[in-house]
Amino acid sequence: MPPRKKPVRRKKVSAASVGLAPGETGEVDAATKKLAAQIDDDGGRVIGSFREPFGGHGAVFAVLPLARVEPTPYQRDPSDAHVKRLMTVIEKVGSFLDPIITIHKDDGYWTPNGNHRLQALKKLGVKSVTALVLPDPEIAFKILALNTEKAHNLREKSLEVIRMARALADERAGTEADHAFEFEQPLLLTLGVCYEERPRLSGGAYQPVLRRIDEFLDEPIRAAIKERQRRGRALLAVDDAVTEAVAKLKAKGFVSPYLRPFVVARVNPIRFSKAESFDFDEVISKMRASAVKFNADKVRQEDLARTGGPPAEAEGDE
Repeated sequence: MPPRKKPVRRKKVSAASVGLAPGETGEVDAATKKLAAQIDDDGGRVIGSFREPFGGHGAVFAVLPLARVEPTPYQRDPSDAHVKRLMTVIEKVGSFLDPIITIHKDDGYWTPNGNHRLQALKKLGVKSVTALVLPDPEIAFKILALNTEKAHNLREKSLEVIRMARALADERAGTEADHAFEFEQPLLLTLGVCYEERPRLSGGAYQPVLRRIDEFLDEPIRAAIKERQRRGRALLAVDDAVTEAVAKLKAKGFVSPYLRPFVVARVNPIRFSKAESFDFDEVISKMRASAVKFNADKVRQEDLARTGGPPAEAEGDE
C-alpha cells in the first residue's frame, strides 16, 4: 500500500474574487434551457433559470408536481420521527421555504437530499414542491455531501455508499477511486457490505482500525464491489470471533456497553503502531486470530473502566 498523502492546505483567496457577479448569472446553456422546457411538459412551472454563482453551472428554480418526485433509490430510508417533526414545523410556519434539489430522471424527478421534506409534504397532502432542478445527473450521487436534513449515523452512511457504488457500476465505467468524493471514506464501502448482512453490527468499534487499513481501490467499480464483499466477509468473521470473546467476558460477570469496543481495541494489532500503511488482509487476519484466542481471565474490571468515550454505535446488544 502506498504511503498516505498529506492533506493539501487550502489556499487563501481574496474577498469577492470567486464565481459570478449577480449580473453574470442570467445567461444559461442549451442543456438548462432544454431542462426548463421539460419541466413545463411535465406539468411543472418554471420560476426562472440561472447560473449558480459559485461554479457557473446551470440550474432551474421550479415548482414540480409532488407526485412526480421520488428519492434516489439508493439513499437511506426516512426517519418517521424526523418526518413528523418536519410536518409539524411546516404546518406551524404555514409555508414550505426550503426547496429540495432534483434531477430529471425517466418520466419524473429524483431528489438526492430532500427525502424527509418530500415525505413530510406527501403526508400533509401537498400538491407540489419547490425545487432546484439541475441538468447534471451526476448530482444524484452527491448524497452525503448534499444532505443537510438529518445527520447520518455510521450505518446509514455505509448503506448509502454501497448502494451508490452498485448503482454506479450499473450505469457507467470508472474506478472506485474516481468516486472518492461521493463515497467519502473507503471504510464506508466495506462496512456497507457488512451492514447489509448484519444490520445490528457495531460498526463504530471497527472504525479506528479500518481508517488505517482500508483505501479506495483503483479497480472498475464492478470489480471493486466484489473485493468489498470479500473484505466485508473477512470483517464479519472477525466480528464473529469478537462476539464469542464478549460472551466470555459476560460469563465472567462483566456488564458494560463498552465490551465490544474494548475487545476490538485489545485485538487490534496496529493500535500502538506509528506506521502509515498496512496490508488489509494481514491486519484483519491477525485480529481474528487474537479474538479467537481472547483470554477473559486476564481482563480486570479496571481495564474495562479505562475504556473511554461512548459505546461504538448503539446497534449491538452489549
